Amino acid sequence: MNVRPIIGVLTHPSDGAYAPQSEDRRVPSTTSGATTHGISVLGIAHRGILPGSLIEDLRRVTDRGRELARERQGAQTQRFQPVASFDVDQQPFIDYGELAVLNDAIHRTLSPRHWHADRTKLGVLLEPAEAPWCTNWHRDWLHHDANLDRALWDKGFRDINIFNQVNCALYEDSSTWVVPGSHLRDDLPREHGKGTPPDLKGLSNPDRERVGLEYCLGMPDAMQLHLNAGDFALYRASMWHIGNYVPYRKRATLHDHIDTPEFIAWRDEARKKRP
Repeated sequence: MNVRPIIGVLTHPSDGAYAPQSEDRRVPSTTSGATTHGISVLGIAHRGILPGSLIEDLRRVTDRGRELARERQGAQTQRFQPVASFDVDQQPFIDYGELAVLNDAIHRTLSPRHWHADRTKLGVLLEPAEAPWCTNWHRDWLHHDANLDRALWDKGFRDINIFNQVNCALYEDSSTWVVPGSHLRDDLPREHGKGTPPDLKGLSNPDRERVGLEYCLGMPDAMQLHLNAGDFALYRASMWHIGNYVPYRKRATLHDHIDTPEFIAWRDEARKKRP
């Protein structure tokens, strides 16, 4: 099989280049040859990188995982993770991790030292059962760990071996928004305060959906990532990004980071430096 990047290749953080910003705030998964810095959506031409039989198997086991996650964590839960801790058939996740064409694409985009789909870390992102909601705009680790050593985060910020993340959609998924190129720089003055999430309490579902969308659009240069079933999005988790979810759109998106010895060492150091 010949794999083609259907948004472009993951731009190495050291190259310092930026693509022109589009006026359209969508990042369509079918665009060929358009470089979007910090994002690579890998796919086999015309039908996505995951074969249909694997998509079918993964949908089956994630349907069960969704039920178990809601029983365990509540109707609004965003994910079940790690998949290894849930009593579902693990073979489709093993098959996903061993898919040769996908591993080849990761190795050619990054390096043979990068790997994915460790089932003790791999998760599945879900739609909420009852009401729309969104995360806050954030950069991973920096905005989720109040005790993180900022100097350590800065050290890993531009390292291609650290902060690579995956969304692999089993259904059409337009939940993720990103600020392309923000993985190459610090926050801009116009972005200050954008990480404060909207207050959705007491709102009807249509109003919650509207406020969440307005919050996404309120980030300068934000773009919406559109994935078709079987598309594999590889992006820098150090860029500004957000998830915005509605209950009427089914979601089962495999979510993971691309690991390396350097990222393992970085996480170990981050834990040791916590107060």
